Amino acid sequence: MNIEMNFEHRQLAHCENGVVSNLLRYYGIDLSEPMIFGIGSGYFFSHMPFLKVDNIPVTSFRPLPGIIFKRVSKRLGFHFEKHRYRNPYDAMTALDKNLEQQIPTGMLVGVYHLTYFPTRYRFHFNAHNIVVYGKNDDAYLISDPIMENKTTLTRKELMRVRYAKGTFAPKGHMYWLKNVPDRFDVKGAVMKGIKHTCKDMTTIPVPMFGAKGIKYLSKKFRQYPHKLGAKKASLFTGQIVRAQEEIGTGGAGFRYMYAAFLQEAAGVINKPELKDMSYEMTAIGDKWREFAVVAGRIVKNRAREGEDYNRGADILLEISDDEQQFFTRLKKIVS
Repeated sequence: MNIEMNFEHRQLAHCENGVVSNLLRYYGIDLSEPMIFGIGSGYFFSHMPFLKVDNIPVTSFRPLPGIIFKRVSKRLGFHFEKHRYRNPYDAMTALDKNLEQQIPTGMLVGVYHLTYFPTRYRFHFNAHNIVVYGKNDDAYLISDPIMENKTTLTRKELMRVRYAKGTFAPKGHMYWLKNVPDRFDVKGAVMKGIKHTCKDMTTIPVPMFGAKGIKYLSKKFRQYPHKLGAKKASLFTGQIVRAQEEIGTGGAGFRYMYAAFLQEAAGVINKPELKDMSYEMTAIGDKWREFAVVAGRIVKNRAREGEDYNRGADILLEISDDEQQFFTRLKKIVS
C-alpha cells in the first residue's frame, strides 16, 4: 500500500504544540506554535517526589500529555478523535484505515527506540508526539515536529515505540482532527488560555505545583548534597536539567515561547501592555537558562567558584518569586 498526503512538515520547538499546529495547517488553519501553546495553557511547573522515573523524582515544565490538545480543541471548537488500543495489531490496522482516508494521524510514542533520534537523545520518555501522514510499503511516513526533515519508521519500529513500556506508557494512543468549525473565537480562546495559566501558576494550594513548586524544588535542591550524597545528588540534578533542556523545550524554552505568545496576544485581545510583559517573561527565561548552566556544570563536575547547590537554589527562589508576581499581574490585566 502506497499512500502519501500533501502534508507540510514544519520544524518547531515542542512536540505537542508542533503536532497540533501542523495538523491544523493541513486543514487550512495557520496558528503559530506560541499561539497553540498559550491557548492550550501549556505553561506549567511541577516537582513531584511521589512520582519517579528511574527512581528519580519527576520535574515537569508542562501539564500531562494530551492536555494542550484537549484545551485547544475545546476553546476553538475543533474536535479531535482519540483512541487507545490494547492490541498492537489492532492499533496498526486503525492507523492504516486512517491513512487510506487521507487522515494525518498524531500519536504518542516512546523516545528510547526512535531509530531516527541521535543516540544521545534516546532515553525512557513516553510522551513524545509525532504525525504519521502516509505509508510506502513497509515504511510509515513520519513528521516529527522537532526534527528538521520528514522521516520514516518501519512497521515493526512504529509498533515498538507505540507500545513502549514504563511510566506514561502510550498504549497505542493516537488522535486525529475529526471536524473543523467554519468560524472560531481566537480572542476568547486567548483570554481563557491566559486566565487558566495564571490560575495554575499562582493558586494551586499544593506546594509542588506552579510558582510554589519552583520554591519547593529550590528547598529540595539546596538539600541534595547533604541528604543524597555527591553521586545521587548529581543524578537527581541531571534529571532536572534533562527535563528543562532536552524534554521538549522545558524551562527557558517555554518561557521564551510564552513571551512570543504574549507578543501575538497583545494584538489579538487589544492589550498592548502584554508586549511589556513579554520582555519580563524573556528575562525569566534567561534566569532558567542561568540555572541550567550552573546545574549542568555541577553534574559534569566543572563548577566554577560560587557555582554550587546553594547558588542553584538561590536562582530557583528568585524565579519562583518572579513567576508568582508575573502571573498575579498578568491576571489583573486580562480580568
